[in-house]
Amino acid sequence: MPKKPKTQGAAHLGEGGPKAEARATTLVVVESPAKARSIQKMLGPGYEVRASKGHVADLPERSLGVDVERGFTPTYEVKKDKKPVVEELKRAAQGKRLLIATDPDREGEAIGWHVARLLGRDPKEPIRVEFHEITPKVVRQAVEAPRPIDQNLVDAQQARRVLDRLVGYNLSPLLSLEFRKRALSAGRVQSVALRLVVEREEEIEAFQEETYFLLLGRFLAEGKEVWAGLYEVEGKRLFAGQGEKEGKLHIATEEEAQRLAQEARGLPYRVAQVETKERRKTPPPPFTTSTLQQAASSRLGYTASRTMRIAQRLYEGVDLPEGTVGLITYMRTDSVRVSPEALQAARAVIGEVFGPEYLPEAPRVYKNRKAGVQDAHEAIRPTDPRRTPESVRPYLSEEEYRLYDLIWRRFLASQMREALYEGTVVTFQDTGPSPRFLFRASGSVLKFEGYLKAWGREGEEEAVEEPPVPALSQGARAELLEVRAEERHTEPPPRYTDATLVKTMEELGIGRPSTYAPTLETLEKRGYVARRGRTLLPTPLGRQVIHYLKERFPQVVAYEFTARMEDRLDQVEEGKAPWPQVVLEFYAPFLEELNRVPKKTCPKCGRPLELKVSRFGQFLGCTGYPECTHTEPLERREAEPIGEACPKCGRPLLRKEGRYGSFIACSGYPECDYTRDDGTPTGHTCPKCGGRVLAKRSKRGKPYFKCENRDCDFLSFYPLLPTPCPSCGWPLVEKAKKAACMNPACPDHDPALVPGPMEAKPKKAAKKKPPALPKDWEALKAFLPGLPEAERRALEDLAQGKTLSEEEANLAKKALFKLRMRKGRARKEVAPA
Repeated sequence: MPKKPKTQGAAHLGEGGPKAEARATTLVVVESPAKARSIQKMLGPGYEVRASKGHVADLPERSLGVDVERGFTPTYEVKKDKKPVVEELKRAAQGKRLLIATDPDREGEAIGWHVARLLGRDPKEPIRVEFHEITPKVVRQAVEAPRPIDQNLVDAQQARRVLDRLVGYNLSPLLSLEFRKRALSAGRVQSVALRLVVEREEEIEAFQEETYFLLLGRFLAEGKEVWAGLYEVEGKRLFAGQGEKEGKLHIATEEEAQRLAQEARGLPYRVAQVETKERRKTPPPPFTTSTLQQAASSRLGYTASRTMRIAQRLYEGVDLPEGTVGLITYMRTDSVRVSPEALQAARAVIGEVFGPEYLPEAPRVYKNRKAGVQDAHEAIRPTDPRRTPESVRPYLSEEEYRLYDLIWRRFLASQMREALYEGTVVTFQDTGPSPRFLFRASGSVLKFEGYLKAWGREGEEEAVEEPPVPALSQGARAELLEVRAEERHTEPPPRYTDATLVKTMEELGIGRPSTYAPTLETLEKRGYVARRGRTLLPTPLGRQVIHYLKERFPQVVAYEFTARMEDRLDQVEEGKAPWPQVVLEFYAPFLEELNRVPKKTCPKCGRPLELKVSRFGQFLGCTGYPECTHTEPLERREAEPIGEACPKCGRPLLRKEGRYGSFIACSGYPECDYTRDDGTPTGHTCPKCGGRVLAKRSKRGKPYFKCENRDCDFLSFYPLLPTPCPSCGWPLVEKAKKAACMNPACPDHDPALVPGPMEAKPKKAAKKKPPALPKDWEALKAFLPGLPEAERRALEDLAQGKTLSEEEANLAKKALFKLRMRKGRARKEVAPA
């Protein structure tokens, strides 16, 4: 990867160096440090540019943070990792004019609103600027025309965040409870996208392949040979594997195909029709977010997430010899609009690079086909078309160059002339008294490349040329030289790729440009889908989750309902609907479905179980704690038979889960105590006891080899070789690419293969610190009456500063833990059942 050349200048000022603080009178807040460095160089010493590094405030991590009883009012907290960032921004903003230049979308508007609120500025003041492209001219123009923060955009983002929290906070623990697995999640858009993948796979599995036959005839007419396919028999169209086959002739067997071929042979034929047409293929519009992701997937093999990461870097700025500049416009947009200045620049470059014959008479103006598209941003295009991909290649990584090349070519192609094809169709028909057979041959020739000169033909289905058909005279005699039957099979629908899934989501109205990439990334991260090459397959877990959601929460995963909610959220952005009302429209039916789900109950007291978190991970606990202390491990697998009999008593053996992993045990326990290790047999026999040697993995994933008998101490951390030691017959292992014997009595033995006993380190005496009152003590005091008297008295003594004995200190710690649990449970109650 070529290194980007270093540029001189105050790059450190993007991080707010001391020189910037001394000279700057205006603080500009952007999202990323890279963008801060680029803009700092463009604005100069009068400005100090700092980065918020994304969202600075969000809903709390461990509680719902949404008051459903009071209009879904959200409670925002400064994110833990952003507290130093916020403090730095507060110090930098003192005595300075503030401009908020976060990304020009809903997310950026919401981040700017939080920044203004935390810095004590009024969002209604003109403090918001937008950079649709990071170029010196546009940046300077933007800072001269600030506007107030758009509350409609903020409300639209708040509505989406609140909806996602209501769904995720209630459904994710429910899924973990149902499937006894950690880190499961559900989401308003994520679950519907998963449903698409699962249902496509079910279509493929339910697909029944059908065989059909085609007939190809080789004709001789006017001294020229032409291959043509059987098209009609007695006026009935032949099924050729596309579309519905009802009403068409379906040749299902080879016998039927050979019969028709025999009947077609020997008949006289003529050229029934010769039709030549000119076809024009118009160029595609410039990229939107979804079409960029689709093209990058099909042409470059990039995932949607990878595409957006690269595009972000191209937008934020690249160091060129003339300075730092953004190479493309903002990459989250669903509009195909292009500014008049950019159109004229594109036409100038097309004339210079490709020639004036590729220029249409007037610039092309594209309109979005879908109604309600947000037109705040232009389409994705180069900020300056004169920067050809080759001219900036030395300053880009390979993946940046390839994506910029794709965007540049697509934009120029969108302003070029149509591609021109000449298509020819020739039909041959028998000349008997009642003609039965009609054969058809078609071909096309590219007469003028047009936009394909820039865009290319890869992935363009309609841009594929067919072999040309020779010129023939209509009515000319033709001779059928041979007829050949070809066996074909119907094919199932293809699996989704990033490109086709994003396209389908866009067509159904599910999600918006900013959500496609993170949605696909989440599905893969949660283990709901897996990749096979470029295709997406649902995992067994993904299937189970969708089947559960379709049964219990049909509206959450309904395509029409989700698309309707997206339209309503767009209305919030346009100021046509209040966001709490839109949230209620989703939450009310969701809550009805949630309340109908049967709760898992505690086997001791019958109260509901809930998902809890400790320093050792997630587990299930009774909601009646501390009165009821029942807990269960979250990931608990039932014992399963392995199809073997116990060597001691003959009863079936089971695979069970223990604290150290799976093991094999007798189903007759406790009468029979037979157990052995579980693992994959290696084919080796233990030299100590004759048992099988198993391949196992440690908790950290490291492979090792152990005898299946728990009483045997044979163990190797090195791979076993297939051949035994020639001297003693023990297994040989591979160490440092050499074979070594594990037998201590063998001359070929390596002592390092048998680790010596570990010396126990002396334990340090633990110093017990007396408990201290927490910061939220005032809030915890409300729950004191529910404590036992001894614990309450110990806490009261602690609050008064008294010295506690060891027993009293333990009681105080236990009491504080109970108070925190009760406080957390009180905050988690979101609505009456």
